[in-house]
Amino acid sequence: MLYRAIVKRKARGVFAALSRGDWEAVSADLAEDVHHVFAGDNALGGERHSRAAFEQWLQRLYRLIPEIEFEVHDVAVRGWPWDTAVAIEWTDRGKAADGTPYLNQGAHWIRLRWGKGVEVHGYLDTEKVTRLLNGMAAAGIEEAAAAPVSG
Repeated sequence: MLYRAIVKRKARGVFAALSRGDWEAVSADLAEDVHHVFAGDNALGGERHSRAAFEQWLQRLYRLIPEIEFEVHDVAVRGWPWDTAVAIEWTDRGKAADGTPYLNQGAHWIRLRWGKGVEVHGYLDTEKVTRLLNGMAAAGIEEAAAAPVSG
């Protein structure tokens, strides 16, 4: 179906934008009341319930892991324009703000309504993220130990 092919191409484009650090391109297609979940008891963990809070989270992500690149392995789409589910499997790698190498694998589950992201859930090895942030906090990067972005 053409619609699903378009959504798959768009999803790959979003992760390409993430790899370029272009968080504005990512947030452009989010609903104002998007629900974002990133598991983990760390500065990147928690839940957000607005595009503004998700944008703050994205900005923090790039301050803490400024060199991050996503390799998308697979994209699955089901549903119709008024209720679309998108699953993206990926590997990410890069360097943290303190120069520590970073590598993780995971998936995102995204729900779209009429082309706008209304739910974004990240599923990955949160222990790797927590260890990375704890190391940065020990090296003096205060934001790595900050409370999660909320709102």
